[in-house]
Amino acid sequence: MNSPLVAGVPATGVEPPAPAARPTEWKGARMQAGIRRRYAAERRFRLLGLGSVLLSAGFLLFLLLTMLGNGLRGFTQTELRLPIDFAASSIMLDPATLATPAGQAALNTADIEGATAAAADVAFGAGGARLLSDGGWLRVRDAIAADPTILTRKAEVWVPAATGIDLAAKGKASPEDEAAYARLNRAGATKTGLNLAFLTSADSTDPTLVGIWGALKGSLLTMAVTILLAFPIGVLSALYLEEYAPRNRWTDLIEVSINNLAAVPSIIFGLLGLAVFLNFMDMPRSAPIVGGLTLALMTMPVIVIAGRNAIKSVPPSIRDAALGIGASRVQVVFHHVLPLALPGILTGTIIGMARALGETAPLLMIGMRAFIATPPGGITEPATVLPVQIFLWSDEVSRGFVEKTSAAIIVLLVFLMLMNGIAIYLRNRFERRW
Repeated sequence: MNSPLVAGVPATGVEPPAPAARPTEWKGARMQAGIRRRYAAERRFRLLGLGSVLLSAGFLLFLLLTMLGNGLRGFTQTELRLPIDFAASSIMLDPATLATPAGQAALNTADIEGATAAAADVAFGAGGARLLSDGGWLRVRDAIAADPTILTRKAEVWVPAATGIDLAAKGKASPEDEAAYARLNRAGATKTGLNLAFLTSADSTDPTLVGIWGALKGSLLTMAVTILLAFPIGVLSALYLEEYAPRNRWTDLIEVSINNLAAVPSIIFGLLGLAVFLNFMDMPRSAPIVGGLTLALMTMPVIVIAGRNAIKSVPPSIRDAALGIGASRVQVVFHHVLPLALPGILTGTIIGMARALGETAPLLMIGMRAFIATPPGGITEPATVLPVQIFLWSDEVSRGFVEKTSAAIIVLLVFLMLMNGIAIYLRNRFERRW
């Protein structure tokens, strides 16, 4: 006789066996539709990712081509061949005088600028002086200093052309300047070549005379101060917080503060540098030492965070093994942990220094936007940096500064890649495997 059921359970208390699971119908229409939808979603995601990469690469390629197209012309300069009859000019100088100690002073006071303008009017017709750069007479002065004997004869000097003529030679000028350039070119009085002065000169109000060396040297000095302060202090701070600092509320407060400082806008550090280094400590305005101190404050939190993560990634077995053979705590940290963590620390340093190299706002706050006509001789002399120089040139009205701005951007990118290349080499040099 069958046992009665109570609420679906046999009276014996033994549950009936579960029904056998039905096998998955992989060939069924419902399952096949689901598989097709999954594969279609994967293809859409893959195409979306590929499209994003191609779009980013397209924008990057457009930026590089634009910079190269405009910037490479900034490394060239158009010059005019100017014949000068020095013996009949208004330059009243004796070649023998230039060999004396007073020769430089006599050369500086001579009417070289007027004689150059008069020679241009004779060679190129009335108004010929406007075809020359405002500083074209400086090339004549250099020629006299190099060979004083030309004061007794006629000579030809290649002088920089005016901005309009230079742009006409590069195909970007007004019809009037293009006509003037065509006339000079037919006469064989023009040539366009590499502008080495752009790499060796400082700022100027004339785009044909500007150079990038003053800003580049300022950037080198500023970055040197930044790395000499931020790297050792940041690394030692990371070592102390990770290896020695006790775990309490004060340590937690310091860690939170460092993490917050890494996300503070850079202009805040500029205000801090203005208040502390300039107003309180009365340090020289627009000097690389002030810029370096300000950027070091901004870079240190990044180095500390990256350093702590690199130190934390070193296996504890390294520490235990060193302590087990009798090494002291300091020897463990500096002989074993730090060398193994150094590649990661250098990675954080690369990120921090790259950010510091491209900063403009904090340096504007401490006055590093002045017109600097001579390269700085040290970290306490007035200077500017490449990002600020690019900003100043981009705000100029003259069309000649457009290509100079692009050329300066190329120099900045090359400087950044060179600095990163050195850091990557050092990182690979110290990298160890365990």
